[in-house]
Amino acid sequence: MSIPQTVSGRVENRNQLTEYLASGCKLKSDWRIGTEHEKFGYCKETLLPIPYSGNRSILAILKGLENEYGWKPVKEKNNTIGLSKNGANVSLEPGGALELSGAQLKTVFQTCDEVNEHLLEVKSIADKLNIGFIGLGAAPHWKHDEMPMMPKGRYKLMSEYMDKVGTMGKSMMFRTCTVQVNLDYSSESDMVQKMRVALALQPIVTALFSNSPFFDGKVTGHKSWRSRIWRNLDPQRTGLLPFVFNEGFGFEEWTEYALDVPMYFVYRNGNYINALGQSFRDFLKGRLPSLPGELPKISDWADHLTTIFPEARLKKFIEMRGADAGQWHRLCALPALWVGICYDQSSLDAAWDIVKSWDENKRENLRVAAAKDGLNGSVGNIRLIELAKETIQISENGLKKRAQASSNGLYSDESLFLDSLKENIEKRKSSADELLEKYHGSWNRDLTKIFEEYSY
Repeated sequence: MSIPQTVSGRVENRNQLTEYLASGCKLKSDWRIGTEHEKFGYCKETLLPIPYSGNRSILAILKGLENEYGWKPVKEKNNTIGLSKNGANVSLEPGGALELSGAQLKTVFQTCDEVNEHLLEVKSIADKLNIGFIGLGAAPHWKHDEMPMMPKGRYKLMSEYMDKVGTMGKSMMFRTCTVQVNLDYSSESDMVQKMRVALALQPIVTALFSNSPFFDGKVTGHKSWRSRIWRNLDPQRTGLLPFVFNEGFGFEEWTEYALDVPMYFVYRNGNYINALGQSFRDFLKGRLPSLPGELPKISDWADHLTTIFPEARLKKFIEMRGADAGQWHRLCALPALWVGICYDQSSLDAAWDIVKSWDENKRENLRVAAAKDGLNGSVGNIRLIELAKETIQISENGLKKRAQASSNGLYSDESLFLDSLKENIEKRKSSADELLEKYHGSWNRDLTKIFEEYSY
């Protein structure tokens, strides 16, 4: 999850909130790709999560990256809670999962190189400590009380609030991992089309990347338990956002939505001030109970936007949030898929043609089917595997038209990163299906085998 925002300036009128979103508009030549991915760390001897501090810990990993690879520590009070280098950040999820928030890069080749370099650095440190990392959408057998709490103020506040809304908020915070990509837009109309396509196609992405069939040491009956968890969180800040498909949607309408999402915190002087359930609208009037008489900063608005968790999220870019974390060789497939769809207009139009007739019920039913049945899911006469096949083809067309070659000249475009997804279609299986086959077959229902075969 995000580190505190650093945008300067005081909010003097409400229009600044909408202008902040509009300021994300970029020329197509300036569009970039930001890839984020999370992975669980564990002790190889015990197969239990690693704590924040100690000889074998998250802090030891962060210190190793700092000392051996030149990452600079990000502090909260006296605790290292992240790292930064060359526009990228390493941050901590609430239960200790390690996240790379990549730099803004031009091609999928570059973002994939970044991912590979990061994982190799982490592995070089982790191997010395007998620590392993694994990419799964949900922790396979760890219980909630086995998960450590990272020393970040926002996590303490969020955890307290999760007991008041939904039923699975803490499961999401402490025991799920994802891979995401952040993409740019050129104008309000471009943002609108991309947001609508992004939200409508998230179920297809969930099905393709489903990789969490286990939880609490059991088979869940869902190919993506992570996605199932997300349906039982705070409904005011999650979901597929039907209003995005209403006529007239734009930056102003997102601002209206965000203003009605209850706050979590305000960040001041290194401290997270409890604003749980309070209103940003009151904050604009100087009536926030946590900071009476004080008006918000632009950074407060930027922070607030990071506490909204729909399947696709608007900040100064669009964040695609529907995929489970996965194996090393599949991490680059997600940015490739979305870049191919969103960064070529003909592909974006083709994707919109697929989804534009779907109503709210159909989109939501597809979301449910994707979480439960993955690529085998269907809604009426719509089969997710056929939709996925069509989506991959649209993306491939877009990547070929982009014609961004590798630096070594071996590849003329980025479409090779879709190969793992094509293989899923050919086999008619996602990673979740493969895991279940092994669990019921060669693993003889011994879930610890997952660490032997799927760790980084």
